[in-house]
Amino acid sequence: MPAIDTVLEDVSHGVLRLTLNRPDKLNAFNEDMHLALRAGFERARDEAEIRAVLLTGSGRGFCAGQDLGDRDPRNGTPDLGHTIETYYNPLLRLIRMLEKPVVCAVNGVAAGAGANIAFACDITLAARSSRFIQAFAKIGLVPDSGGTWSLPRLIGEARAKALALTAEPLSAEKAADWGLIWKVVDDQQLLDEATKLAQQLASGPTKGLGLTKRAIQAAATNSLDQQLDLERDFQREAGHSADYAEGVSAFLEKRTPEFKGQ
Repeated sequence: MPAIDTVLEDVSHGVLRLTLNRPDKLNAFNEDMHLALRAGFERARDEAEIRAVLLTGSGRGFCAGQDLGDRDPRNGTPDLGHTIETYYNPLLRLIRMLEKPVVCAVNGVAAGAGANIAFACDITLAARSSRFIQAFAKIGLVPDSGGTWSLPRLIGEARAKALALTAEPLSAEKAADWGLIWKVVDDQQLLDEATKLAQQLASGPTKGLGLTKRAIQAAATNSLDQQLDLERDFQREAGHSADYAEGVSAFLEKRTPEFKGQ
């Protein structure tokens, strides 16, 4: 039998849709899926016609994290630090550094690395039935995929510690109330709404959106003075873009702008 594509790719209306595709394993990561997903984000980085990314999962779950069968200590102690350095960290850096919007549509369970990858995306929507689980505590591990960085920044130290230490499932609605994700959508409407949002972003001023993403991410470690200087520099760069010229012209001419992402 031919091997299945562990990540499905589809480009439409400027959006690259990446679908995790190991549904029989709740889309848990193995090495093939890691490499395929990384290749997808590298494609988004390198191809100008791609102006937004939509990440989702096939089947009844978004992503169950690492496929533990691939890291079974009964077959010899695995070097999990090597796994993180080789696979997870490059992926998280690609998502955060991509100067294009990344929308995530979480269907079903998002556990371990699956949850933290969803939190690393720019705008995350979740089906009403979804749950987020910091499953690491159940097997004696530490949250990875940026979890120990993103959780306290998004929800504070007390809630971050409680989620990480208890592995208590968090409902999609509570995740939205706490500010971990953007919004909750009825299950049947999730992909349609996420696709509509991604297409809206893909038709926008990509240069300015990318600079906005960079500026907001930098604010976590910048002082106010550093951030004010960064805003000045980024606004200067955005002001020289063709999209800015088009946006102002369209506003003054009372028409819909046609951004080219430049």
